[in-house]
Amino acid sequence: MKIYSMTATFGKLEHEVLTLKPGLNIIEAPNEWGKSTWCAFLVTMLYGLDTRAKTTKAALADKERFAPWSGAPMSGRIDLNWNGRDITIERSSKGRTPMGVFRAFETATGIEVTELTATNCGQQLLGVERSVFTRSAFLRFSDLPVTQDDALRHRLNALVTTGDESGAAEALGQKLRDLKNHCRYNRSGLLPQAEADRDALEKSITERDALAERAARLQQRQQALTEQIAQLENHKAALRYAAAREDAQRVETAEAACDQAQRRCRHLQTLCGELPDQQQARQAVERLDALHQDMAALQAREQMLPPMPGIPATPACFAGVRPEDAPAQAEQDRAALEALQLPPKPKLAGLILLGSAIAIAAILAALLVTPWLGASLLIGEFAVLLLIVNQNSRHKNRLAEYQKQKAAIALRYGDMAPSQWVAAAYRYAAAWDSYGRSLELLRQQREQIDASRDAIHLRLKALSGRSRSQWQEIIAAWEDLEQARITAAQAQQHLQTLRSVVKTVAAPALPDTLTYPEEETNRLLICAMQEQKHLEHELGQCSGQLERLGNAATLTKELEKVQRRIHALEQTNDALEQALTTLTAARQELQRRFAPRITHRAQELFGKLTGDRYDRYVLAEDLSVQAGARGEDVLHSQQWRSDGTVDQLYLALRLAVAGELIPDAPLVLDDALVRFDDERLKAALQILSREAQDKQVILFTCQSREKDLLEG
Repeated sequence: MKIYSMTATFGKLEHEVLTLKPGLNIIEAPNEWGKSTWCAFLVTMLYGLDTRAKTTKAALADKERFAPWSGAPMSGRIDLNWNGRDITIERSSKGRTPMGVFRAFETATGIEVTELTATNCGQQLLGVERSVFTRSAFLRFSDLPVTQDDALRHRLNALVTTGDESGAAEALGQKLRDLKNHCRYNRSGLLPQAEADRDALEKSITERDALAERAARLQQRQQALTEQIAQLENHKAALRYAAAREDAQRVETAEAACDQAQRRCRHLQTLCGELPDQQQARQAVERLDALHQDMAALQAREQMLPPMPGIPATPACFAGVRPEDAPAQAEQDRAALEALQLPPKPKLAGLILLGSAIAIAAILAALLVTPWLGASLLIGEFAVLLLIVNQNSRHKNRLAEYQKQKAAIALRYGDMAPSQWVAAAYRYAAAWDSYGRSLELLRQQREQIDASRDAIHLRLKALSGRSRSQWQEIIAAWEDLEQARITAAQAQQHLQTLRSVVKTVAAPALPDTLTYPEEETNRLLICAMQEQKHLEHELGQCSGQLERLGNAATLTKELEKVQRRIHALEQTNDALEQALTTLTAARQELQRRFAPRITHRAQELFGKLTGDRYDRYVLAEDLSVQAGARGEDVLHSQQWRSDGTVDQLYLALRLAVAGELIPDAPLVLDDALVRFDDERLKAALQILSREAQDKQVILFTCQSREKDLLEG
């Protein structure tokens, strides 16, 4: 079979077309391009879509995984050549059944190809079932290892043994298994049913013996209970007789108590007739309590008054000055201090210049003119000096007077700056003002408390007829009278109740030997009667079950008959088991015969893939493989090999199986060579190229090494 083209609306593919050629097709595309989707599409077009598969937590069902992303119905078409005929197969969706509509026709004429149907299309075109194709000629990176499959094993066995695909051995084995299952299969076989009948009969016989023994014990217990109930009934009558006598005695006691309560009630009534009534006494107590509470509240209020305020301290600068006059005094002192002015310094510069000039003139006159003129000028110089000394002395006196007046004002305020004098005076005046207001408020509060106390004392004097304890005694007397009336009424009612329940009871018929109290007697009697009733019910059940189980002799005969039947069935089952074992051994011997043929081809391919590194290759019955490299003494399984070598190991096996089972079917590889190194990849491509001479090979890859190696 050769595929020309594929057109798919499948998963991410939307009316996409993939054109193929005879021989080797290398389709290079990046990840998520749709390579695996094209592979799944090819299998679906050949073998259909399993619509019964359910999505699990581990994987999506194909009907959901490959639903078109566009929301369009799933559909596809493949143009191919089969047995020299150009054929087109189509699958489309209808309703809720994806790929449920199938059609196969000749591409050129449109004539229906009736031998191809939706269910047998892949079987007819490739000659093998779906599982055989996907385990041989359909290679994906995710499942390169070849696993066991009944269809694959049957194909291999038929191929290398007799060539007979009639399945006679399989049919015989199935018939033997059916007979064996009919003889012994869980609970539905003849032998399990006979064993179940035997067990049921043995159980019935054992159960009947136990029931008969149990019925005898129940009858003995029932007789003992009848005697116990009679004794308890007699003891109960004796208790009723004793209780009646005690009731009569209680009536006499109640009559005496009722008479005593009435006498006390009359005495208290006479005593209270001479006292104020109870309401008046309660009101008096309430008024006294209210006044005492008011007095206590007043005392608490007095205790919560603030203490006497402390007298503010008088600063030394305001000693002898009334607090309210302190601000004025401070402002006056600060004004006086500001009024003082520092005396100006005398202007002596002119006098000093005049004296200097006169001194110079005197010297020149004495030297140049006449001595008397120099003397006269010296006298003038002396007068100027006296004037300078006088001016300087007057300035010092005025400066001393200024400092004396300033010190006299500042002495009163100490180290306080003049800018703070007025503020300090106002604080002093405010402290005395606050002290006066606090003192006045405290005086007013004390006057209010004293007035309230006097008012309470006046009200207490108005209620001074009796003390509180006396009023309480009056209240207690009235309460005693009320309680005495209640007691008398209760005693009268109790007496009437006792008289109404007292009955005449006859003595017991038999001597009473029991000592149980009434409650225990009633409990034992109820338990005995309930047990007797339960025994009657159990005896009835035992009788019914014995009747249902049937006669003991009949059951024994039926058991012997069933045991003989079991013996015969066990002999038949053993014979079937031996026959099935023999057939299985023969079938396994036949299955072992397909391994050498496949192994030889797989070993040849594996050697080419690995550059003849591995010269030994063994295929087990379960299709697992072991290989040995040159120089290795023993064979090893794939767990001992690298991932790439394992891929090559199973690639060789798949190519060998595909070559034997479906030599004309296309070989499809989906990223199956990604873990091959360059040398082994080149060898694999050479093998695939040779395979492509006889069949169509489709290689999907996400890398460019394949094309580069082929072109190089």
